[in-house]
Amino acid sequence: MQPRGNICKCRDSGRLRKPVNAQVEYDKTLAYGTFRLSLGINELMHGLVRLPILTAFAANMAKSFEGTVLPGWFVYAFGLVLPCLEALLGIALILGLLTRWALLTGSLLMSILIFGTALRSDWATVGVQMVYVIAYFLAFLFLEYNRYSLDRIFDTRT
Repeated sequence: MQPRGNICKCRDSGRLRKPVNAQVEYDKTLAYGTFRLSLGINELMHGLVRLPILTAFAANMAKSFEGTVLPGWFVYAFGLVLPCLEALLGIALILGLLTRWALLTGSLLMSILIFGTALRSDWATVGVQMVYVIAYFLAFLFLEYNRYSLDRIFDTRT
């Protein structure tokens, strides 16, 4: 192959294609974009499905924490805020807007949710929540591949 900028001409076929390293980088950015999109859709839908039943959701959440050290009014208030926060996080992740801050917020939110779930000794749910922790960790770890995002367009340094 003879390199010409970012494109190489194959000797055997004469076709132009990206060099292997460029193709790998391109694939990593696509993989990251689809991962971030999926995580964002998940968060968005967590919030959106709860918004129409917001007060009932908050009341059920408060009831599930009866018998723990957390006061009912606090859990109820948190239950009112949680779906809105999830929806906003989802939108930010889908768009790739302020991605670093969205990932940090999502990671901290998962820590709060795990704390509360552990107070109720609901270890099966804690296990599921740990999967989200891993997803946020991976999204943070590979943030350098956040190419297809509004952050990239506006150069906000993710």
